[in-house]
Amino acid sequence: MKKLIYAVSIATMVLSSCSQETPQTGGSSYPTLPLQTEDVTLMNSYSATIRGRQDIAILPQVSGFLTELKVVEGQRVKKGQPLFQIDSVNFAAALRVAEANSKAAEALVATNELTYKSKQTLRAKDVISDYELQLAENALLTAKAQLAQAQAGVVNARQNLSYTVVKAPCDGVVGTLPYRVGTLVSPQMPTPLTTVSDNSVMYVYFSLTEVQAMNIVRRYGSLENAIHELPDISLQLSDGTTYAHLGRVETISGVLDNQTGAISVRASFPNPEHALFSGGSGNVLIPTLREGVLIISQEATYEIQNKTYCYRVIDGKAVSTIVRVTALPDGKRYIVEDGLQAGDVIVAQGAAFIREGEEL
Repeated sequence: MKKLIYAVSIATMVLSSCSQETPQTGGSSYPTLPLQTEDVTLMNSYSATIRGRQDIAILPQVSGFLTELKVVEGQRVKKGQPLFQIDSVNFAAALRVAEANSKAAEALVATNELTYKSKQTLRAKDVISDYELQLAENALLTAKAQLAQAQAGVVNARQNLSYTVVKAPCDGVVGTLPYRVGTLVSPQMPTPLTTVSDNSVMYVYFSLTEVQAMNIVRRYGSLENAIHELPDISLQLSDGTTYAHLGRVETISGVLDNQTGAISVRASFPNPEHALFSGGSGNVLIPTLREGVLIISQEATYEIQNKTYCYRVIDGKAVSTIVRVTALPDGKRYIVEDGLQAGDVIVAQGAAFIREGEEL
């Protein structure tokens, strides 16, 4: 009986010892992926400011009291449409004086012409000397000069009278109206009467770094070629939505700003629904096609001391490899710039948990 109990105890100890050992496996279940090239379109984002094609400050060209506001804030106006009326009484009177002076000058010219012709007749009969004839001619020339001066005064007076009606210089939208009827205005006033913004087409301004500009030059040959060959661009508005219409890059500055180290770029976007506002902001999205690149999941990589690694499968074992990658905007994938090539097989997921040389 004692021998039986002793045998059972020994067997129990052996089983207990075996249950505490780590299981050994002949391989791992990590998924692998054979790499193939593919094409991918990247959307590069640039912070941008939005301006109307024309934001024209409206200043009076003559001084006077405002007698009428012919528009309201936010009103759409056409080129040449009256915006403001300035008191025109003095300017109308000045025009009448100028016209009267012009008529008097015309009469003086007519009188001097008669005198000159008479002097010519008398000189032909040797009644008067050349000196008197020359005086008559000079008087006629003086009268004609005075007439020209008087006519210029009429033009100037008529122009000043027309300036009392302040008109829109272009199609657009009226801005704020800081002045009211009765305000004395002048061309030297610090704040304009209003601003007319032509927002049928909007200009969107953004900047490229020096490296980005050099990459564009390498890709397209020159900045001039880039303007013609760059694809249509998108505009992401400040609320996160994408603007309904595509735009085009129109100008790229060839001068690097010494303070910011950036090159200014201007794109234009149509604005038929007037959904874009001058002074707004957003992000320009420029698509860039990368052809024949390798795409891997970020889960297939791990980092050590700012270097990115992944595991290639060589002879059934995991071999760590340094790769140079560019992150895609989705935050989940990389473009492999260096370190791998088409046909390589890599561990697709769980790279952070694999050991060097582990069998797969």
